Amino acid sequence: MIDIAKIRTDFPILSRQVYGKPLVYFDNGATTQKPRCVVESIADEYYSVNANVHRGVHFLSQQATELHESSRETVRRFINARSITEIIFTRGTTESINLLASSFGEAFCSEGDEIIISVMEHHSNIVPWQMLAARKGVTLKVIPMNDKGELLLDEYESLFSEKTKLVSVTHVSNVLGTINPVKEMIATAHAHGVPALIDGAQSVPHIQVDVQDLDADFYAFSGHKIYGPTGVGILYGKGQYLDQLPPYQGGGEMIQTVSFEKTVFNELPFKFEAGTPDYIGTTALAKALDYVSAIGMESIAAYEHELTTYATERLRTIEGMRIIGEAERKGSVISFLVQDIHPFDMGTLLDRLGIAVRTGHHCAQPLMIRLGIEGTVRASFAFYNTKEEIDSMVTAIERVRKMF
Repeated sequence: MIDIAKIRTDFPILSRQVYGKPLVYFDNGATTQKPRCVVESIADEYYSVNANVHRGVHFLSQQATELHESSRETVRRFINARSITEIIFTRGTTESINLLASSFGEAFCSEGDEIIISVMEHHSNIVPWQMLAARKGVTLKVIPMNDKGELLLDEYESLFSEKTKLVSVTHVSNVLGTINPVKEMIATAHAHGVPALIDGAQSVPHIQVDVQDLDADFYAFSGHKIYGPTGVGILYGKGQYLDQLPPYQGGGEMIQTVSFEKTVFNELPFKFEAGTPDYIGTTALAKALDYVSAIGMESIAAYEHELTTYATERLRTIEGMRIIGEAERKGSVISFLVQDIHPFDMGTLLDRLGIAVRTGHHCAQPLMIRLGIEGTVRASFAFYNTKEEIDSMVTAIERVRKMF
């Protein structure tokens, strides 16, 4: 059982007011708030341990390196990767996908090859592949969905050919909340001899992810969406693939030896980590992962499911309410429209009532085209949210609706 009152004291921002109203923060899909332990770890390391990692023989550098590499082990354990060599630190999900699009595309893709993505992808899992397509003549194939927001797996199966090189799909839609059956989709890809990348930006903060159980070849997520700092993310990759991929960037740290005649690249995972890493951020990310682990991912998933179910029921009582995305399996995201009120107008007025939601196309314009809309209002929940906050949002939406 989650002690919400106690947890909320760990997040000072939740007690503030905006426009004289208590803050109700329902924009967790964009970024989560940070517990004290995460923020304090950043200050503590800067004040007491700050030194560049890996390169120094002095005490501070050794200590900073130990913290940085122990954070890699924390991530490995959190997603149950086989080895720390399969954990690459990046700046976030977006850079993780760009890294793979660049390196995998360089190693394995040529003109006429195909990449499978889905209609519900975030732009960060579309644009890097389009850029690869422009460079190499690769074709993108798109998995369609039904009107409930569920991918059509029969049609997914039919997209494979001898030219298919990779499947890259989201675990949980940032707009619809749909939890895609990625374990089954990975198995389908493997049956065709194709590796799979999973975008876990919206899944890792909310459900237990085991990359070995999924048999994912690659998995990406961001620290700031799981109560950690901005600017830190993870790309997990099976060693068998990472060994074959060329580096994403060149510079310090990713080398063993350099001469003007030849450079020998470093071993995994450092081959993909050029330059000084955000070693302060990686320590803070580990603190965040330890924080949610102490609460328990199963407990978090159960409570957030309860919140989402309650919010869905309450929102459906509002006249003119249209919930976008009604898959059987959903995460803690609800996108909606009310009558003909523009999402921006709804979001702006809710903000004046203390309710923080996201509005617009949510970096998923192809999905909006499929839905036949310009955008939505999106409420996304975290384990520090409450049913009372949901009631406040419903009351505020009713007030806005009556204004129109």
